[in-house]
Amino acid sequence: MTVAALGADDALDGVFRALGDPTRRAMLRLLAAGERTIGELAAPFSMTFAGASKHVKVLEGAGLVRRTVRGRTHVCRLEAAPLAAADAWLRYYAAFWDDRIDALEAQLRREAGA
Repeated sequence: MTVAALGADDALDGVFRALGDPTRRAMLRLLAAGERTIGELAAPFSMTFAGASKHVKVLEGAGLVRRTVRGRTHVCRLEAAPLAAADAWLRYYAAFWDDRIDALEAQLRREAGA
């Protein structure tokens, strides 16, 4: 494995780690509709600014969120590009399972016709 591949794997690991938490997935869904402040991201979960900020830091670390500070307000926006690598990884396995299901279906049809 090349150094570049290891870096890509690390980035993909970070994306899946960030997506592993339902609160962070919900935050990304909110951000898909547009920019939100940390307070707005915290509100649906009745969590503190500090709690929401910890989740945002994980999302930032995965490259999924960009935070800007406007005065005292922290504004977040979705950076969807890292999701493309996760999608590509998942699509490979979707194709793998589609092939297996097709083969199973063909085998069952052969057995039913025998």
